[in-house]
Amino acid sequence: MYAYELHQVNAAELIRRAEAQRTVRRALVARRAERRPGREDPEGRVTTDQDRFAHAA
Repeated sequence: MYAYELHQVNAAELIRRAEAQRTVRRALVARRAERRPGREDPEGRVTTDQDRFAHAA
């Protein structure tokens, strides 16, 4: 019985560690996403000649 209880404690600890690692990884990804320039361009989309002019008939 002692071995089973020890296994349960170890399994619970591994689950806690995995959740902590996932939390840290999510925070790092979010931080990197904040630093990336150009994701949301405040000046808007750059238009091309194709966007401005209609095709000739």
